[in-house]
Amino acid sequence: MATRTGRSLIGAVTLVLLDTVPGEVLTYGEVATLAGFPGAARAVGRVLAQSEGLPWWRVVNSQGRLVPGHEPRQAELLIKEGVAVDRSRGRLKRGRIPNSVTTSP
Repeated sequence: MATRTGRSLIGAVTLVLLDTVPGEVLTYGEVATLAGFPGAARAVGRVLAQSEGLPWWRVVNSQGRLVPGHEPRQAELLIKEGVAVDRSRGRLKRGRIPNSVTTSP
């Protein structure tokens, strides 16, 4: 998948994620939009599942839920970065996504 400028989804998602800072959390949809692929949230998930070395723990779903099956590790990494996580519910506290970008038109 490529944009009109020829950027690949994988390359664009990689750039967005490498530009995040500790404590910053984005949704899959925000990553897709910032990468130039609005509406490709599921594809962002596939990129993260197949790529190594990216800060995958900084990405949650639109409700603030952590990655299914990886909640304990993701919570641990986010807490180390100062993000409030409700471990019992496997999500960010209060469902808020701190430091997220606004993707309104």
